[in-house]
Amino acid sequence: MKAFLPLLLIVLISSCQEPARDCEQFHTGTFRFTAMVGDTEETTLFTRTGDLEISQFKGMTDSASVRWINPCEYIVTNLNPDSREDEKSIHMKILSTTDTSYTFEYKLVGSPQGSRGTAYKTD
Repeated sequence: MKAFLPLLLIVLISSCQEPARDCEQFHTGTFRFTAMVGDTEETTLFTRTGDLEISQFKGMTDSASVRWINPCEYIVTNLNPDSREDEKSIHMKILSTTDTSYTFEYKLVGSPQGSRGTAYKTD
């Protein structure tokens, strides 16, 4: 029993660590993100230059402003919305990073529901 308590303490302490987040390395660059849209897997390519993001999805190019809230969270706002739905800003939060990718959560600003994805740096 005495040997069990130190082992339990080590497990508890190590499980409280935050995942690695080096968000600044993903403020700029070219990225690839793949998600399920209905029954089809779709890929978006986008380039971010700090305060501007240009994306290519299904052969269409779109641009959005990027406003960083802190090093790991930002708001994306479509610069040329085609509909009321396109006018809504998206809150992005980087949850964890690796050398070449980041896992993030995204949701409409003010919405309680979000989704998760992983973007891979391609440059």
